[in-house]
Amino acid sequence: MTAQLKSSSEGATMVLRISNPEQRNALGPEIYAAGVETLNRASASAEVRSVVLAGEGRWFCAGGSLQRLQANRAREPEFQAESIEGLHNWIEAMRAFPKPIVAAVEGAAAGAGFSLALACDFIVAARDAVFAASYSNIALSPDGGMTWQLARSLPRQIVSEWVMLGERIAADRLHALGVVNHLSDSGHALSDALAIAARLNERAPNALASAKELLSEGSHATLSEHLNAERDHFVRNLHHPNAGVGIAAFLAKEKPQYR
Repeated sequence: MTAQLKSSSEGATMVLRISNPEQRNALGPEIYAAGVETLNRASASAEVRSVVLAGEGRWFCAGGSLQRLQANRAREPEFQAESIEGLHNWIEAMRAFPKPIVAAVEGAAAGAGFSLALACDFIVAARDAVFAASYSNIALSPDGGMTWQLARSLPRQIVSEWVMLGERIAADRLHALGVVNHLSDSGHALSDALAIAARLNERAPNALASAKELLSEGSHATLSEHLNAERDHFVRNLHHPNAGVGIAAFLAKEKPQYR
C-alpha cells in the first residue's frame, strides 16, 4: 500500500492522518509533499480553524522507511538530501501555518515521527505511547528539526541522553517535562486532541495566529525586538473586528462569536 496523507473534517478542525499502516505509518516523499500542499490550502480557508495530526490505526508514525533508506544508499547523496528537504519543507510549513496544530499520538512517535509531533503546537499522547529519537540505533543523526526543538525546550543533558542513546521515552516523562500537553487513556488521543482543537476553534483566529508567530520568533529575537513585535501584534489585533466582539461579549458576560 502506498503511503498517503488522508484528510477529513471534524467541524472547523481538519484531521490529517498519516496512513501507511503496514509499515507503522512510516513516512515518504509523497507524504511530505501532501503535507505542504494540504497546509497551504487550509491556511487560505476560513472554514479551517485548526488541524489535528494523527496516525492511521494504532501508531502515530515510525519515522522514515528503513527499506527506502537502505535503497537510497545505492543512489547519489543528493537523492537523499532532496528527500530530507521535502520533510523539512513540511516542518517549516507547520511552523509557519497561522492556525494551531495538535498532535494526537498513539503507539509510538519515532525518528521523524517524533520530529513531526514536536513541530505541532500541542501534543496529546496516550499514556502508553512512547517517543524515540532512535537515529543513533542505526548509525544516523536526527532530522526534521528534532534537535532544534528539543534544545530550546530542555536541558542539554536530557536531550543528549535521548538523541545519543536512542532509548524509548515514555509519554508520562515527556508530560512531566512539559513537552506533552495532555495524557489520554489508550485509544483516546484523537478524541482528546479534537476536544482541545474545538476549544481553540472558539477563539479569535487572528489572535491565535499572532500568538503562534510570537512564540516562534521569540527564541531568536532580542528583548527589544520582541517587545516591538508584541506591540505591533497587539495594536493590529485591537483594531481587528474580533477585538470589538470579544471585549463587548466579556463586558456583557456573553459568549463571543469570532470570525
